Amino acid sequence: MINNYFSHESAIISSDSSIGDNSKIWHFSHIFGLSVIGNNCNIGQNVMIGPNVSIGNRCKIQNNVSIYKGITIQDDVFCGPSCVFTNVKTPRAFVNRSVEFSSTLVMKGASIGANATIVCGITIGEYSMIAAGSIVTKDVLPYSLVLGQSAKHIGWVSKVGDRLGEDLVCKRTGDKYEEINGKLTELNNNE
Repeated sequence: MINNYFSHESAIISSDSSIGDNSKIWHFSHIFGLSVIGNNCNIGQNVMIGPNVSIGNRCKIQNNVSIYKGITIQDDVFCGPSCVFTNVKTPRAFVNRSVEFSSTLVMKGASIGANATIVCGITIGEYSMIAAGSIVTKDVLPYSLVLGQSAKHIGWVSKVGDRLGEDLVCKRTGDKYEEINGKLTELNNNE
């Protein structure tokens, strides 16, 4: 079988994992069994993925990130350097809690800043942005910009990641959004 991806010679990739075309796996990264990484992904150095993790297409997982069983990452997600995912809420070194792993979903186009911590059992909404250093303990709405410890909603971001003003118009693209009942909806910008 020909690999249509690049892996640095120091990377360890389990033979029962699947790596998509044109993806890159860099120095000292480890992909555990039954993990799936999509096409055109960039997996930075010292990244640990798996086992049984799914990562979509065109994702960027920066250096020093661990993505554990129970975490699903959809297409076009950015995980900043040293961001942290957890998979159990009450860990103890002397108690096996592997049956208590909570699922975390990071939806399409979301960005997680450097050193942010994502506590397990939540959903990070599509195209949302988590500020660097934030601690996220509850679901994040689509397009939401959150920051702090615990992270709080402080505004909205566009699909391309620019902060929206009160007019809810992306200054970069001109795309328009509408807030209804505390949720942001993208208007028919491409029609």
